[in-house]
Amino acid sequence: MNKKLLFVFAIALSVACNNKEEKTTTNTEPDNSPALINYSVVNAFPHDTSSFTEGFLFHDGQLFESTGYDSGMPENRASRFGVVDLKTGKIQTKVEIDKKKYFGEGIVFLNNKVYQLTWKSKIGFIYDATTFKKIGEFTFPSNEGWGMTTDGTYLIMSDGTSNISYFDPASSTPVAVEVHYNNDDSDMKTLNSFRLVKIVGVTDNNGPVADINELEIINGFIYANQYRTNYILKIDPASGKVVGKLDFTTLDSEAKNKYPESAEMNGIAYDSVAKKIYVTGKLWPNIYEVRFSY
Repeated sequence: MNKKLLFVFAIALSVACNNKEEKTTTNTEPDNSPALINYSVVNAFPHDTSSFTEGFLFHDGQLFESTGYDSGMPENRASRFGVVDLKTGKIQTKVEIDKKKYFGEGIVFLNNKVYQLTWKSKIGFIYDATTFKKIGEFTFPSNEGWGMTTDGTYLIMSDGTSNISYFDPASSTPVAVEVHYNNDDSDMKTLNSFRLVKIVGVTDNNGPVADINELEIINGFIYANQYRTNYILKIDPASGKVVGKLDFTTLDSEAKNKYPESAEMNGIAYDSVAKKIYVTGKLWPNIYEVRFSY
């Protein structure tokens, strides 16, 4: 073989080896992103399109919903909570708070009481779970109140950040707090502050996951709506790690096609007796019963 051909052959062999090496190294990166959880739609029910959904849960076999309102919304909306009639989607109101003062957020039942958050007022309300008469008020350390759930012992709260906080309502301290109202007025009040047990930071493969919203516990995991997305995240409460996620973009598109004023997805409720899961969104025309492996 002459020297010229030998030189060309050597170059070609070197390029081939380099290409092979590049392909090998670029494919070794592991995919640490949360696994996508498949789901199916079992049924669809009506939902009141005036309900700006903030809380969604089952209690004693009944579906409860809480809603928010501020002065920029139409007058037919309210900050309230009550039982949802799945035949009509309407809320049979148990409590309605002053919408000129408060924007209602998540609710939770615990030990024969109902706890209700407000958005930016730094105040929450406590009701008797049978009569729904208000029996107390409380405050919380975060700047905003978003979603709530419970593990049967603690109040578990989100505040729009990547943190999920656990509070013990059986242990409280009175503190002076400035309560802010929707009309920009404020007032100093002495309210109970529940003992903060722990804060769980939610993370995925990219780091902290912000905008944690409405919460539900299913089979030991926290499922959380992520605000401004169509995702519900499956979170390991021990580590805060997102171990899976559900993408409900199809349901969001369907809601907006039916009712263009539909806003963000928000709301996941688990009927632990019937083993059924329901999801909805702010101003959505439907509540969906969905099924997935949890």
